[in-house]
Amino acid sequence: MRISWINSAQALQERMLIPNQVADTDPEAEMPPYMESFLAHLRLLVGVPFDYLVPDARLFPDESIRFFYLDRSWTDRLVDGAMAVGKIGSRDQAYHQARSGPTSQQIDLTERIVRDLQRSRDSFANLKQANDSNPVPADIVTGFLLRSAAVSGWPHMDVRAYSQDIPDGNTPFDPSVDPAKSAQLPTLRLELLSPSVMIALFQGIPQLVTIEEPHHGVVFGVHAAPNGALEISLRDTQGNQLVDGSNNAIPLSVPFRAGNMRVIDVKGLYNALANDQATHSAMPVINGSAAFAIEALDPPFRQRFEGTVDHGGGGGGPVGFVPFVNIAARVTEQATVTAVQQLVGL
Repeated sequence: MRISWINSAQALQERMLIPNQVADTDPEAEMPPYMESFLAHLRLLVGVPFDYLVPDARLFPDESIRFFYLDRSWTDRLVDGAMAVGKIGSRDQAYHQARSGPTSQQIDLTERIVRDLQRSRDSFANLKQANDSNPVPADIVTGFLLRSAAVSGWPHMDVRAYSQDIPDGNTPFDPSVDPAKSAQLPTLRLELLSPSVMIALFQGIPQLVTIEEPHHGVVFGVHAAPNGALEISLRDTQGNQLVDGSNNAIPLSVPFRAGNMRVIDVKGLYNALANDQATHSAMPVINGSAAFAIEALDPPFRQRFEGTVDHGGGGGGPVGFVPFVNIAARVTEQATVTAVQQLVGL
C-alpha cells in the first residue's frame, strides 16, 4: 500500500500556519445574506432556549427584573457552534480558522440592524448597506429580563436606556429633547419571550433605564394614596405636576357620591379644585371643562431604574449598575485556575 506523503494531522497543522485560501477582500469570501442575518440574530440570543438564559426559575421570580451584561465570548462560541455544523474535515476547519476574525467583525456590525429586520423596516440588503457605511468598533451589550403582569398588561410599553442619569425634577423628563435624546443608547432588541416576560438589549452601559406605559392618547384617572384613599395630583397650566419644597407631588383627595362610594363626585371634585386654585396660583383657573381636564390628567406611568448600592461588595459600594466583568479573561487568572483545581482535586 502506498503511504501518503502527508497525514491529516500534518495537513491540518500546515493549514493552521497558512490558513488563508481566499483573500478577505474577495467577494466570494463574504457570507451569504441568510447566514449573516441568522448569525446576527443568534448574537442577540434570538432563538436561544430560555433555559440557557435562566437555568433556574428561582433566579427569576414573578414581578422581578434582572439586569445583565452580555458576555461576547459566550455569544462568539454560540456562533462558532452554529458554524461548526458545516465543518466536516480539516479543510473546513482551516477555512473557519482563517475567516473567524472577519466574520466576527462583520457580525459586530450586522447585529445592530437585527431590530430593524424584526420590525420589517427595510430589506436586509438596504439596511446592511447603510449600516456598513459607518463601521464602528463593537461595544458592550447590556440588557434586562423583566417578568411582570405589567408586560402582559402593556405589551407595547416604551423602554429606553441612557448613558447618563437624567434627573426628573423641576424640569420634567422629556425623552424627545436634549439631554435625554442625545444620551439615549441604541436598543438592539426589545421582544416578548412569553406573555409576561420581556427581554431588552442595549448597545452600551446605561446609567438610567426607563419603562413606561404606552402613550395611546389623553388619559384621565386617579391613584391610590398610602392610606387607601384616592387622589389626583395638582398640575399647572402646562399639565406638569406641582411639587412642594421636598419635590413631592401635591395631592388632592377625590370625593365620592354619597349613594355610591365607587362613583366619583365630579361636581365636588370640580369645586375642590376651584378652592385649591386660590392657594396654588400656578394652577389653571378652574372655570370650565378644559381646566378641569388638565387637573384630571393621568399620564402614563414611568418607572426609572437608576442603579443601586452594591451591597454584595460590602462597605457601601458605588451607586450605579454592576461593574463589567470580563468572564473570558477572569477564568484564565491563575487564582481562578488554582481554586478550580482544588475543587476537583487536581
